[in-house]
Amino acid sequence: MYQKIIEYAEALDGKSRARRRDFHKYPETAWYEMRTSAIIAKTLTELGYEVLTGKAVCLETERFGVPTKEQLDEHAALALEQGAPADYMTEELKQGFTGVIGILRCGDGPVAALRFDIDALGLIEDSTPDHRPYTEGFPSQNPGMMHACGHDAHATIGLGTAEVLMKLRDHLHGTVKLIFQPGEEGAKGARPIVAHGHLDDVDYFVGTHVAPTGGPDDGDVTPGTYGSLATSKYDVHYYGQAAHAGGFPENGKSAIVAAANAVLNLTAIPRHSAGISRVNVGTIQGGTGRNVIPDHAWMQIEVRGETTEINAYMDEQARRICEAAAAMTGCEVKIVPQGASESQHSDLDFLKQIGELVREHLPQLKVSSCENAQNWGSEDISLMMNRVQAHGSKATYMRSMTDMASAQHTTAFDFDEKVLVDGIETFSVIVYDLLKQDEE
Repeated sequence: MYQKIIEYAEALDGKSRARRRDFHKYPETAWYEMRTSAIIAKTLTELGYEVLTGKAVCLETERFGVPTKEQLDEHAALALEQGAPADYMTEELKQGFTGVIGILRCGDGPVAALRFDIDALGLIEDSTPDHRPYTEGFPSQNPGMMHACGHDAHATIGLGTAEVLMKLRDHLHGTVKLIFQPGEEGAKGARPIVAHGHLDDVDYFVGTHVAPTGGPDDGDVTPGTYGSLATSKYDVHYYGQAAHAGGFPENGKSAIVAAANAVLNLTAIPRHSAGISRVNVGTIQGGTGRNVIPDHAWMQIEVRGETTEINAYMDEQARRICEAAAAMTGCEVKIVPQGASESQHSDLDFLKQIGELVREHLPQLKVSSCENAQNWGSEDISLMMNRVQAHGSKATYMRSMTDMASAQHTTAFDFDEKVLVDGIETFSVIVYDLLKQDEE
């Protein structure tokens, strides 16, 4: 059966490359993933999966950073113009309830969940002759949106895995959940899925991320990772009182002065002795003119911590400073959450089990000599992993290595599409091994 899985996956090579390029050509950022979600829902339905979409995927009250109705309406029209299947462009999807869950029920047995994130980044893609998507005809058609992190690969791997697993359904005993998650960038999308309860019955949870070759990742598959930084992300708005800067400055309350005080003091938060801690003010905007005391300013900030506890310390300090900066200038402040994630770890016994499985049944793939590599940055897959592990079940977050033309989150990002079939093989073999119940 393992050899058949390889054959099934390899037969999807051409389809997967074309599918990845289609996703790459029409990228969509958080809560705009309408075309992407509609295509995924249609594909899973046609394969025979039970499909959840809209409010059945993401709990409405737990979504961060949702665009305005006008912005969503505009993008919904664009998604339809760009080929989104109209029958799957539901009203809820048009309202930004993106993301899809495909369920394959195969009788009694364990529940295995796989996670694939589907959103793009807010970048303008490179258009130089050296950039393969540009020269081969699949660069982003949505200005200011680009698949620069590999989520187009993840969505493609998820759909390929869905097709292979459907071929294996008579040999599986249990349930498979394929979670196509919106809004990973900015740590927005996992929270409402977790809050909806979709991870509460999961026995085994597996995710992966494409990663560059080299360093500790010296193979094709790294079975586990640990150490993603917990994070909290906020938009902070200051509201003051406008006044003529020359004639009646005493009547004004400068929102920019409040924001500036916050910036300086945020960077002065004492770092935590127990581990890594971070704070950053990424943007600051405000004011209407040189001679007007500004009545509004806003900034985008984030804090991070090596552990959830360290991040909580940074979060508390940041909120205190933002509020104090408003009080000392007579302004008001509104702190709006925009994203959050926790620290994560992979279960050592589970990742070792996967490493042995790949070595034995996917000999064409090399397992990295470092089977449990340390992550950098933050990842809201942590919320899913931690929910699964909290009720005693197993979780791991793998890495799938591929040559890259440029670093992730850069405008010239691209990767070797061989990783698509590699990923389909890896996920399919893992699920088959977990759900076959020694039938062979």
